[in-house]
Amino acid sequence: MRKPIIAGNWKMFKTVKEAREFASQVKGKAEVDGVEAVICAPYTQLAALVDALQGTSIKVGAQNLHWEESGAYTGEISGPMLQETGVQYVIIGHSERRAYFAETDETVNKKVHAAFKYGLTPIVCVGEKLEEREAGRTKEVCKTQTAGALQGLTAEQAAQVVIAYEPIWAIGTGKSSTAEDANDVISYIRQLVQEQFDAATAEAIRIQYGGSVKPGNIREYMQMSDIDGALVGGASLEPDSYIQLVEGAR
Repeated sequence: MRKPIIAGNWKMFKTVKEAREFASQVKGKAEVDGVEAVICAPYTQLAALVDALQGTSIKVGAQNLHWEESGAYTGEISGPMLQETGVQYVIIGHSERRAYFAETDETVNKKVHAAFKYGLTPIVCVGEKLEEREAGRTKEVCKTQTAGALQGLTAEQAAQVVIAYEPIWAIGTGKSSTAEDANDVISYIRQLVQEQFDAATAEAIRIQYGGSVKPGNIREYMQMSDIDGALVGGASLEPDSYIQLVEGAR
């Protein structure tokens, strides 16, 4: 049985002080039996969040990492640096990283391997643009991105990956894929994992939906057969909303 995972992606929001205040408000409330709660925050907040959430079941994640462990990469953060902060997750290949910072399937794959090297669980984002969806290429895009991200992993590693299916046209737009449509694509991604690895890996891997998920619609998605949680942007920024999302995944 796959454990549902709700991961908040704070993007470029909050100061360290605000992150600590958020943590104090969700302690004991966003800790729900049978649901994994994660907060993926900007680098400056990671150590403070790990400290503030010590002793709780809420996990902390980063939003990116570089594939090299050190070097002349101004502005980047490496696996060992994240490992030292105590975070457990890292988002890789978010559509905003692909769009604004030239991330490719190749660099995503390098980062996935780096995450495992340093004991981090990757949350790998895949998803189509609006024009790709309208051209009927949703599954084609997801196939290329999924296969690329998981290339070279062992079945054991692949089973630990979290995939976030995020149709780009639904991120931050207020539009969202219907639960049935999202489940259809996620079921297809699970089939791709089976083809690339085996049935046991496909059954074990957790696949989230992301794209304008809110407390008001989280249960619709969680009722679907293949959706194992959500990667949530804006709705994860307020404590009450985040708590409701975690509760809705139960």
